[in-house]
Amino acid sequence: MLPSNLNAETISLKLRLAYTPGSPTRSPEPDLKCAAVLIPLARFDGEWHLVFTRRTDRVETHKGQVSFPGGACEPGEQTPEQTALREAEEEIGLQPKDVRLLGRMNPLETITSFRVSPVVGVLPWPYTFRVENTEVARVFTMPLLWLSTPANRWEFKPPGDRFQLIVYHPYDGELLWGATASMTDQFIRVLGTA
Repeated sequence: MLPSNLNAETISLKLRLAYTPGSPTRSPEPDLKCAAVLIPLARFDGEWHLVFTRRTDRVETHKGQVSFPGGACEPGEQTPEQTALREAEEEIGLQPKDVRLLGRMNPLETITSFRVSPVVGVLPWPYTFRVENTEVARVFTMPLLWLSTPANRWEFKPPGDRFQLIVYHPYDGELLWGATASMTDQFIRVLGTA
């Protein structure tokens, strides 16, 4: 269960304490591609929400899937924060100056050969998004408290697979699963630590 006193400062502290620089979630693989996502937090109706996107059916990979704004690192980008903020601006029109960065989480290796660094930031709410329609079909939120409730998800390991699969029950017609669900779970675990 999440602590009741979660404010931006507490979240930032918990992220700093849980982050291990240079430490992948599994054994490092040299052929992994660099990527970063922004885990956008917004506070409204008295509680924290995570902001997600649903990808269109026209994108090259992960068609129709729920995701955080993000993507592959570009040459010249020195930090995951640079990548995550650039991608969030490109995909949903989130201006970097409007994001209060709180920290980052340990990278996650995906079955699609990416090493993804999740970066957490707070944005003002309400916010006017400018959606890039070829990549993003929808921007929506899910309450953090709902996401942290174990009854709202399944967790299992498919036979012969090295990855644990997390699938959340549908929320507002959206299905959160895969790498984005794993990052959400990792974030909730960080917040739930003493």
